Amino acid sequence: MKKLKGVIFDMDGLMLDTEKLLTRFWCEAAVLYGYPMTKEHVLGIRSLSSKYAIPHLKEIFGEDFRYWDVRAKRIELMNAYILHNGIEKKPGLDGLLEFLRESGLKIAVATATDRERTDMYLSSVGVLGYFDSMICGNMVKNGKPAPDIYLTAAAALELPPESCIALEDSPNGIRSAYDAGCIPVMVPDLSEPDDDTAKLLYAKCSSLTEVKDVVRKML
Repeated sequence: MKKLKGVIFDMDGLMLDTEKLLTRFWCEAAVLYGYPMTKEHVLGIRSLSSKYAIPHLKEIFGEDFRYWDVRAKRIELMNAYILHNGIEKKPGLDGLLEFLRESGLKIAVATATDRERTDMYLSSVGVLGYFDSMICGNMVKNGKPAPDIYLTAAAALELPPESCIALEDSPNGIRSAYDAGCIPVMVPDLSEPDDDTAKLLYAKCSSLTEVKDVVRKML
């Protein structure tokens, strides 16, 4: 393993407590279109790009599943909620980002969310300025769980992937990071890693605060 040089962050469910909102509003939007989507269905598409989410959901709900209509309604409902209520940061985010900056490590974002909403969300919680690079779902050909987004993020930092920790909360994100050659560290949000995901992990932390201990041992 190369000396640690960078840390790449997922966003939803990792830095921001938005996975619970994504789950709620995917389900509400789907029901409006007549599809009985549940929390378990949404967990199955966490961090998945549309390329992979569409066939997955059509397999469950049928070929007539109106993915883009449901997704647009989900975004509409979620944006209205956030406009009124704001977004919650995950505990320990500010302290971890400051620690990484003081340690001289490069920092990037690798999120399935598009660039416009990523900028808006991270600006709203006051952390956008910490990141040296931001790679979003609409900036790569193949989204998670393909490795493209982590390969692109590491390249943007001008670092080899194996010198970068990848912080993720979802199995699809961990698979993406692992296949890119990054060092996968999971901070679970809505679910713990299954057996297959656990085999890919360098470490698992219960909070972002604990990530500092992992980083210290690698400096």
